Amino acid sequence: MASTVDDVGQTTGSPYPARFRAAEARGTRIARPLRLLGRVRGVDEALLDRIGRAFFEQDDAAAALAAAMRLPAGTPGRVTHAQLRAALAGAGTLDGAAEIGPSPGGGAEIGPLPRDRSIDGPISRQATDLGAGIQQTTEPSTGTPQTTEPSARTQPASDVGSHSPKALRDFLAEVTPVPSWVDWDLVEAGAAVQRRLGQNAGDVLLQLSLVGGYRFSGPTDLLAATGALTGGTLRRLAETQEWTVGLSEPGALRPYGPAWRATVQVRAMHALVSASFEDRSGPERWDTGRWGLPINQADQAATLGLFDGTLILGCRALGVRIPPSDSQALMHLWKWVGHLLGVHQDFLVDDEWARHRINYHVLLAQAGISDAGPRLARAVVAAQADRIYPGPSWWQPGRARFERERLLSMLTAFLGVRSMRELGLPLRPPWAHAYLLPLNVWRYHVFGRLPGGRDRLERRGRRRSAAIITSYRAWPEPSASVTRTGAETGSQTTSSPNTGITA
Repeated sequence: MASTVDDVGQTTGSPYPARFRAAEARGTRIARPLRLLGRVRGVDEALLDRIGRAFFEQDDAAAALAAAMRLPAGTPGRVTHAQLRAALAGAGTLDGAAEIGPSPGGGAEIGPLPRDRSIDGPISRQATDLGAGIQQTTEPSTGTPQTTEPSARTQPASDVGSHSPKALRDFLAEVTPVPSWVDWDLVEAGAAVQRRLGQNAGDVLLQLSLVGGYRFSGPTDLLAATGALTGGTLRRLAETQEWTVGLSEPGALRPYGPAWRATVQVRAMHALVSASFEDRSGPERWDTGRWGLPINQADQAATLGLFDGTLILGCRALGVRIPPSDSQALMHLWKWVGHLLGVHQDFLVDDEWARHRINYHVLLAQAGISDAGPRLARAVVAAQADRIYPGPSWWQPGRARFERERLLSMLTAFLGVRSMRELGLPLRPPWAHAYLLPLNVWRYHVFGRLPGGRDRLERRGRRRSAAIITSYRAWPEPSASVTRTGAETGSQTTSSPNTGITA
């Protein structure tokens, strides 16, 4: 369920924020390839109106939970982090749940937000730029995500103690029931598709979705306000990778599975961040009339589109074969994830072409670039030098330079010359696409269609994804006695929208 800005105590003289369609000509130019490749027929004013109004809509259940978590200690109806963790772990009752100390792996407050002392326990690690984060249990030696089969128990919300806070019961009533449209076989098939995409998925999400999204103001300004410009880029990139890889593990998205818990936790953290910014005053006050709510349904829908429709088109642009059956499975996977994240049902779709249509109109609805975008983009490029690559230490500088040049080459091809200049990034010839295209054509159009080929692609994809995650883990880790778990994650903000291929 979602409410409008008026329902959350804000005032505005328009049903849309000032950012709505503020740079429509630019958005139309950027979206031109999407219109062609996505088979979009013209502009739907009714859909644009729906997107515009969604800037002032929030996730009601999560907002109520966040409000309850921000209440002073001892206030009736307050929800603690201990209670939320217990609920997501599938505990039988939350009545009188004990206060517990820091979560396994410790945690960082969300960016530079002033610590809200009314909230017990840590707000989990830095969030991802793409609107989600996960901290899975991993093998120290390989970084390979560990799959934990979900408990056979899928506790309904009614099992939660009747004396537990109403906001928590209502939140669980939103996330624990499985809608009738969910097809678990299709979800698992979509997870297998995601695994087969391997590094291609990582490339598209980093370059086309994340950095491409920095071309639009709004969410980038929120991300900058959380302190993303002061550091932590490598960690956020790693956690984005970990979350997407975690979603693709077998059974991980079933209720109370590790990726299910992580995704629902992200939803709660989004609401906490939004509430924190709405409460600010003075120069730090969030300009709702200009941007809409800090985290709103329009931007959530845009972020979901980065993970499904943009991922599909981007991988095809790299030569990957994604037939209709794989597209349908991948879309269904992300529809379920979007539901768990609290995206409004108006923006949850199974059909690839319906998503491209929404993404096209999302681009038309955007404002132009802000100062935060180029700074965030440059931070992503600079972070390539801080990754830890396989091989001896003397090899690291050369490999880091190669990865930086590869990233710039692919960004130039994906975003185009004008967008690269807007982001202040140096142009490079598209040599990376030149070698990736024939490789992917062989792997996905020939090898993958041979007996056993899909299984081999899946295994290779998992190895490459694990290697990428490991390379991003260059920040100081907790002590060896501490284990990080998927249930303890947080998120700062959603990314800005982008679904164009070139500009």
